[in-house]
Amino acid sequence: MSLSPDRKATVNAEQLNTFPKLLLNHANVRGRKIAMREKDLGIWQAWTWQQILDEVRALACGLAALGFKAGDKLAIIGDNRPCLYMSMAAAQCLGGVPVPLYQDSVAKEMAFVLDNADVRFAIVEDQEQVDKLLEIRDGNDAIGHILYDDPRGMRHYDFPFLDSIEQAQKLGREFDQANPGFFEQQAKRVDGDDIAIMLYTSGTTGNPKGVVLTYDNVIITARNGIVREGLTENEEVLAYLPMAWVGDNLFSYAQSFVAGFTVNCPESGATILTDLREIGPTYYFAPPRVYENMLTQVMIRMEDASRIKQRMFHYFMALAKRVGTRILDGKAVTLAEKLLYKLGNFLVYGPLRDVLGLNRIRLAYTAGEAIGPEIFDFYRSLGINIKQLYGQT
Repeated sequence: MSLSPDRKATVNAEQLNTFPKLLLNHANVRGRKIAMREKDLGIWQAWTWQQILDEVRALACGLAALGFKAGDKLAIIGDNRPCLYMSMAAAQCLGGVPVPLYQDSVAKEMAFVLDNADVRFAIVEDQEQVDKLLEIRDGNDAIGHILYDDPRGMRHYDFPFLDSIEQAQKLGREFDQANPGFFEQQAKRVDGDDIAIMLYTSGTTGNPKGVVLTYDNVIITARNGIVREGLTENEEVLAYLPMAWVGDNLFSYAQSFVAGFTVNCPESGATILTDLREIGPTYYFAPPRVYENMLTQVMIRMEDASRIKQRMFHYFMALAKRVGTRILDGKAVTLAEKLLYKLGNFLVYGPLRDVLGLNRIRLAYTAGEAIGPEIFDFYRSLGINIKQLYGQT
């Protein structure tokens, strides 16, 4: 695993067996490196590893001041937002357990998970999620504290158990000053066999089913994937899949904490493809439907292209279908085929990857269900190293 120029110390990987310890190490080793970005109002905002640690410390201490302690469960509800990933880390730094929920779940579905997991604290994105929890809490006051990120629409909400993440962090900074060393002590106390996270299924065929994962479960899996695929701290990924899904937890959270690479959060679901092109990820993960939708858009655009462009596209795509996968796998092709493929890369494949936001891709994964062989072969023929994963949870 490569390290940036501001490296200060070497720590044995076996000692970094929890996310709190990994976070402390990243802030020390690569504190000035960008850890996360979020697009807000069309502008990418960035946080370094040191800034992430500062935000997590303030929130963790704020939670502690509110009564959150080791073993407590923290519900996380919302789209992919840096503040929600930081909230997961804050809970873990106190020995607590984050429980991300699917943000499109209705209140009744959420109520089952919250009760089943014995959740007492919740951090959510916005008014939509707050309203669901208020509906649940109307008949069950088990959730003692609700914190939110986006205050829009809640000016007149006046509940003693409801406050903003910003206010919790303000409280946390005061707590941190009054209790020096508390945060580091708590973070270093967490060990590999402790529970890292609780994940639930979406519950489409019945009540959601939960799975408990320890730090050893998650971090060893993440580290094995990093070593196997040669991932480094220089990767760029786009986090846009549900935080409650094990795939996002592995690729957008666990592997980022282990390798130290940068996670990018899109502005919204509607801007994902635009944000994908702007970021140009080197490491990409998507279910088959995303790859299918991208291919469909390509074909629709080609229907509106000039006849010359259509002929060129179909000629070089036929060539890619014959030899592209063989070239990607390092198998032998004729010199003429190799030269033609290079020409196709200049005229068609490269521009196409660029339009899709996949021009810098070194490795792409798909999982969740089997991808169609024609879709799989299409991307590999373009030189995109896509792989199918099975049985993640």
